[in-house]
This record gives sequence, structure tokens and C-alpha cells, in this order.
Amino acid sequence: MAIYIDPPLWPAHGTHFSHLVSDESLEELHLFAAAAGIPERAFDGDHYDVPERRFDDLVAAGAVPVEARILVRTLIASGLRIPARRRNKSLKVPLLNRWNTVMPGHDALFLDLLDRWSEPHRRYHGCTHLLSVLESLDLLTDPADPPRTVLLAAWFHDAVYRGVAGQDEEESARLAEERLQAAGLPETEAYEVGRLVRLTSDHRPEQGDDDGALLCDADLSVLGGEPGEYARYVAAVRQDYAHIGDADFAAGRTAVVRRLLELDPLFHSGRARELWLDAAHRNLKGELA
Repeated sequence: MAIYIDPPLWPAHGTHFSHLVSDESLEELHLFAAAAGIPERAFDGDHYDVPERRFDDLVAAGAVPVEARILVRTLIASGLRIPARRRNKSLKVPLLNRWNTVMPGHDALFLDLLDRWSEPHRRYHGCTHLLSVLESLDLLTDPADPPRTVLLAAWFHDAVYRGVAGQDEEESARLAEERLQAAGLPETEAYEVGRLVRLTSDHRPEQGDDDGALLCDADLSVLGGEPGEYARYVAAVRQDYAHIGDADFAAGRTAVVRRLLELDPLFHSGRARELWLDAAHRNLKGELA
């Protein structure tokens, strides 16, 4: 058995990364990584991503340096490689690019949030939802950029997700206030982010709260998808609550759908209503029926 590493050729986070693999056993790979102090979050299914600064000490620890093409061939021959058709599309790079427009230089905070949004129990409330909310904010504010506090609230609004309505939003808001102040954000901005996060508990911003309305509209944009997209959303939400029995889930989901239909307005901006309102009412009423 051997551990192999290719040259640091893959750019991300302001540096370049190598891939670390085993020719025989993931257990062996995990043991080597743990001994070398490589964090678990660096594991990506069949390899570890390691930064350029670690290359020499990993070779010194026993990793065999090989060309990238040799490493790929070795991984394929080992039977450990995950085929592209089975690998989830990675959202790490597009999310990192967006993060760097709002909080450049805070890679540690980005990686912590990415870990949270990538937790295995999430199906709907994961990275795809985060990116969707960020893209919806772009649509609603084009050609201007969304306010920084609204963008940060999007990043934190489901950072804590255990499926406990109200409590998750409160813990996410507190996390935002704590981590953003630690990152150097002024207290007033950090607490504004926390306030916005709390609004996603019931999506009822006060009249005149333009930033709150913007975030709530973007968070609910999934309701206005095409029928197939909406069906996938409902199925993913069901998986998020897999620990709840069918009857209890159906009752809870019915209450949520009715509450959404009772929201007046459901969407606050003219742009959001134009984009999503008709389809959202169609989808919600169809689900309730």
C-alpha cells in the first residue's frame, strides 16, 4: 500500500492544491491524513485536497510524488475512484467566488459555512439552496449589487439547520453576530445581519423594511419554480425531515403551505411578484390539493 500526491496545480483560496490518494485503501488514506494533521473537510470522496504549503512535508511523511496523470491512473486502478456521473456537482468554487466579493480574506469563515451548508442530513437546505438565494438576490437588484448585509444574511440564514423552526433561525442569527464581529465587521452591521436572518423564520418583514423584504423574497423564490422544479423541492424538504413519520410530516407541511398562502404579500417587491407570484400560488395550491 502507498499514498500518492500530485503537484500543486489546482488553484483555489489564493493558493494551489494537490490531490492525496491511496492505491488500495481509504482507511489507509484517512489514517495518513489524520497523522499529518489534514482536516476531515479536505476529503472529497476519494482524495484529499491539500494546499501547496503542505506538499514538501507530506512527501517527507511518506507520500509518493507523481504526475497528475499517473495519480489519476493509480486511483482508477485502485477501484476507489468515484466516477464523474456519481460525483455531486461541486458548488465550492462558485460559492467561494461569491464569498470573496463580500468578505475577501476570510477563508476560514467561508470554509466553516461551507461545512455547515454541506452537512449530510441536508437535502433542500444545502449548498444548492444557498446559491439559489444568492442568485435570486442578483435578479431582484440587477443592475445594482445586493446590500452587503443582505448578502451576509443569505450566507448565514440556514447556517444552523436541525429542522427546528424558529430555533434554527435564532441560532443562525446568533452565529452570524458572533462570527462577523470576530471577523472585524462593525457591531451595527453584524447585528443587522442577525436581524435579517431572524426574519426568515416567518418571512414577515415590516412595511418599509426593504432589505428584509429583499431577503425574504429571495428565500421564497423556490416557490415560483416550474412544476418539476417545485416537485423536486418538496421531495428534498421531505428528505430533510426523514426523521418524522409520514402522517406528522403531512400535517406539518400542510400547515406550512397554508401559512404561505395566507401571507399577504407573499412577495414584497414588484420584481419578485413579476418573477414568481403566479407560479408560487399555482404550486402551493396544487400541493395543498
